[in-house]
Amino acid sequence: MHIVVCMKQVLDLEKIRIKPDTHEPVLEGVPVCLGDFEKNALEQAVRIKESLDDVTVTVVSVGSPKLNKTIMEALAMGADEAVILVDPHVKGSDAMGSAIVLANMIQKIGDCDLILLGEGSTDEYSGQVPSRLAEILGLPQVTYARELEVLDNRIRAVRDLEDMLESVEVELPALVSVTQEINQPRLPPLTAILKAGKKPLHVWSLEDIAASAEEAGAEAAAFEELSNLAPAKPRKEIIFDEDIDSSVTQALEALEQEGVLD
Repeated sequence: MHIVVCMKQVLDLEKIRIKPDTHEPVLEGVPVCLGDFEKNALEQAVRIKESLDDVTVTVVSVGSPKLNKTIMEALAMGADEAVILVDPHVKGSDAMGSAIVLANMIQKIGDCDLILLGEGSTDEYSGQVPSRLAEILGLPQVTYARELEVLDNRIRAVRDLEDMLESVEVELPALVSVTQEINQPRLPPLTAILKAGKKPLHVWSLEDIAASAEEAGAEAAAFEELSNLAPAKPRKEIIFDEDIDSSVTQALEALEQEGVLD
């Protein structure tokens, strides 16, 4: 059984600062990492690999040159090999462009039985890539899966539909997007991190997958970003300058009035 996991390289949101005067995010120099939702997808793939015989897990990703190091975390978590696409033309591409690139990568890799993705990405969370990718590849899809089980030549999944849970079965090959409730991604031990560098890592460009910037890159993006601003949050400017006991009491009372504390 061959499982392909699509992972996204995103900015580390915890490291982003906001300019106090313009509310613009400062993105220069922010480190990158793998998205949280994609780690859930990879964790599920590795669990399937550990529970069944003869299962191979391949991760695919598109990103900047830093992806060579970022993807090592996926290999350390248990993936057998990684295929990454590093090309300057894909920077700024939209969900459709990303789906086209991922589809071409998967088709070049060859036959796979199960494709796993996160329900959305940590940075944009459009949730469009899984459905677009399934449509391009002509595969049945299961979205918002919070439980997943492999049964011979099919899968059984429990979908989270907010007001209800739905159990479905789909024949393989298929594409599944998972929610964070499906598992808790593992933290790879030091031994796995050291072995990750010895696993196969293939680096491709758009030319390698027979795709062009005009159809899959930033040039083909169907939307234009007009602004990216953090919401204004005015400070209360309340200062407690009495002794420590009185200041703590006043601070707690102020938080209760704001509804932060019961």
